[in-house]
Amino acid sequence: MNYPNLLAPIRIGAVTLPNRVLMGSMHTNLEELGEAGAPALAAFYAERARHGAALLVTGGYAPNVEGRMKAGPGYLVDARQLAEHRPVTAAVHEAGGRILLQILHSGRYGMHEDIVAPSAIRAPISRTTPRELSAAEIRRTIADYARCAELAVAAGYDGCEIMASEGYLLAQFAAPRTNRRDDEWGGTLANRIRLAVEVVRAVRAALGPERLLVFRQSVLDLVDGGLEWDETVAMAQAVAAAGADLISTGVGWHESSVPTVQQSVPAALFSEAVGRLRRALDVPVAASNRINTPEIAEAVLARGDADLVALARPFLADAAFVAKAAAGRADTLIPCIACNQACLDHYFTGAPMSCMVNPAAGRETEFRLTPAARRKRVAVVGAGPAGLAAATTAARRGHAVALFEADALPGGQFRLAARVPGKEDYAKVIDAYVALLAEEGGTLHLGRPADAAALRAGGYDEIVVASGVRARRPDIPGIERPIVVGYADLLSGRVEAGRRVAIIGAGGIGFDVAAYLVASGETPSLAGYVERWSGTEPAPATGTRARQVWMFKRSAGPFGKTLGKTTGWVLRRELADHGVTQLDAVEYLRITDDGLHYRRDGTDAFLAVDTIVCCAGQDSEAALAEVLAGHGANVHLIGGAARAGELDAKRAFEEGMRVGLAL
Repeated sequence: MNYPNLLAPIRIGAVTLPNRVLMGSMHTNLEELGEAGAPALAAFYAERARHGAALLVTGGYAPNVEGRMKAGPGYLVDARQLAEHRPVTAAVHEAGGRILLQILHSGRYGMHEDIVAPSAIRAPISRTTPRELSAAEIRRTIADYARCAELAVAAGYDGCEIMASEGYLLAQFAAPRTNRRDDEWGGTLANRIRLAVEVVRAVRAALGPERLLVFRQSVLDLVDGGLEWDETVAMAQAVAAAGADLISTGVGWHESSVPTVQQSVPAALFSEAVGRLRRALDVPVAASNRINTPEIAEAVLARGDADLVALARPFLADAAFVAKAAAGRADTLIPCIACNQACLDHYFTGAPMSCMVNPAAGRETEFRLTPAARRKRVAVVGAGPAGLAAATTAARRGHAVALFEADALPGGQFRLAARVPGKEDYAKVIDAYVALLAEEGGTLHLGRPADAAALRAGGYDEIVVASGVRARRPDIPGIERPIVVGYADLLSGRVEAGRRVAIIGAGGIGFDVAAYLVASGETPSLAGYVERWSGTEPAPATGTRARQVWMFKRSAGPFGKTLGKTTGWVLRRELADHGVTQLDAVEYLRITDDGLHYRRDGTDAFLAVDTIVCCAGQDSEAALAEVLAGHGANVHLIGGAARAGELDAKRAFEEGMRVGLAL
């Protein structure tokens, strides 16, 4: 067997699961649509069940109105709401899977005006101060959890997961940080975890012995005033004794300064702590956070750090995670790259959740992979994200596909990004798409620049031009000097930067280049990582840094406004901690062999540097499409070749998949 631990069956409560993979809960924003979101949710979960996910957990549903995350109907409180849930459970069961309803009371994290909490303490990530729950309201809340569980049973769910991690209501009661009460629900640990224990007992009674009850708890709170380690263990033991079949671990609180879900988080970093908790419990434990390949999952289980792995975003990137592992085709598995651009970032903008590297995620009813009515000969030019998505999608539909790439390696700008610390998995995405193309009979021609005449003579029915972009060089006197290098030359390793480096341009690529330049290459221990991001470990002194880096931009205002909502803060702090200097509202005067001359605030200045890296934008490479269209070819222009701007891999993958479905 390829992954003997990952694919081994396990008994949880009264249920035997066929493997050790739990699809963890994700907010999709479809929950907020009520019955209108049911078809999309049903298709989304069924696709994962069909491909072997042993147990799935829904996004969070509140047990009462004040516990909802948003102002919409993201709660289950009435039998009239069962119509939106029954299609979901029926679809999952038909696909051979099991699914749990997650009951989540947001507490002070709710994004509406009616939020409640153990004490009236506003969260640092919220604009609203919660109202303190009375003792009577706490008792009613326990009854609401039980009622929600009863409705889950009526809807056909195989059980419930009680959400108590990441700083939601039950965690808020457990932690001194947020619980200042002096009644039976506050003070001692026994009182602070009383609500969690009572909720588990009530839900267990509502579910009965045959359905699963999972309790999700942060293995580390990562906030001042959170649970100490012995308290975390005691809470897990108490809820297990009260009836939880499985402890599924999360990490941190949403207000923590320690990154837990971003690209900078090392693979399976927190499983060490999960293993410590597992050894203190008599029920199975699931590990989560940055476990994105079968190899990493297998290693976590083989070390004895967990009994199961809880994967959320990896099931967005590839619904067939389990099936591909079982079939020995992990080379075709598209890994989650923790970019958060189409999942977590979408949640905060209200857009339906999806995935950068798999645009069909959450939109299975829209992106239907149906066989082509007629097999066509299709040429795709450019093996970046857009071209790879177009080629693999067209090949999967039965077309004869030839993919041409001028470079010796596929991936384009996306492969360059894989050189940036934390983005190494970008290369695995490219490799997976290449393997998928080969599996479907498509051909990849590397080192083959596109030739319009040859393409016209090739007899192709359709030609997709995804030729990408070329880096732009700003009109600055001296820009041609050897001191100036392009970001592609730097990231590809063709040139090496000196000790003092200026970066012209402060978009996403400029930030990536800065991160590349200051990276140490060291993989921290769990303790070292937590200390570093908790602020208890000082940043390296200037004299000990490998490089000094300055970033420049013409526009006035803060740096990094275009970075991702849930990832940008990490990169901004990373650069700040490494002493990267950022100068806005700059007028570039000239470049000499010894540095950059510029004007700022009306004053001329000079910065002596060894290297200047140009990250000043891109222009589309669209000339080929224009020539082909002029000769009457059926041409489709996508990705950066259609629109350069700030490079947008999310758009590129989606446009590639859409054109592949339309051919």
